[in-house]
Amino acid sequence: MTKAFDMLELLGDHPDGISAARASELSGHPFSTAYRLLRGLVESDYADYDTSTKLYTLGMEVFRLSQKVAHRRGFNGATKDLLQALTKATGESSILAIRQGNVALTVLAVDGPHFRTTTDPGDESPLHTSAIGQALLAHDPNCDATINALELEPRTPNSITDPAQMRRKAEQIRELGWAGQSEENDVGMNALAVPVIDLDGRLLASLALAAPVFRRSLDELVELVPLLTEAATAIAARLPR
Repeated sequence: MTKAFDMLELLGDHPDGISAARASELSGHPFSTAYRLLRGLVESDYADYDTSTKLYTLGMEVFRLSQKVAHRRGFNGATKDLLQALTKATGESSILAIRQGNVALTVLAVDGPHFRTTTDPGDESPLHTSAIGQALLAHDPNCDATINALELEPRTPNSITDPAQMRRKAEQIRELGWAGQSEENDVGMNALAVPVIDLDGRLLASLALAAPVFRRSLDELVELVPLLTEAATAIAARLPR
């Protein structure tokens, strides 16, 4: 177990990724041991492996744990005031999510003054039904392949379940710069999300506003896109590159 923790520390020291060979060299473990430890971390989602670069990085399960034991750090400490300001300006709940596998993981949510959001930090949302998920999916470099891999199970009668329709919507999202859904993820809720992209063009997260249908239509949420985009830009500037 100590060896696994040492490997996690090593991954933390190399945010851009590290190869199994380099991990073996730095840790002093034989290559077979380093490789076994890294694969074990990947299988438990504590590490991610990029098949194109053959590099290992910390996985989102580490962040999930940090949400439970140190919620004031990470995304919360870096961006909560920006979400609070967005909610104050719009009167609607704001949500920040990141991609974890084929789901959107909520990392921060600020409730609106009149209605509580339907997601909390640590919650997972389908990529194809939630606005936060659709924004992440549309900007996936392998979007079509990801859509083909998704089961596209419906959450409501309005959920998209046809791959061709999902691909068309993803293309529309990229053209418009935002993803909107009306009762596709939760009955009675509308939401609109934009991608959080850094100066290098890297997709970091998605940022959404959610509102009950009885108070704000999707078209009315679209009017708030400038505020949402401004907040997303400010968030991208604060997150580590």
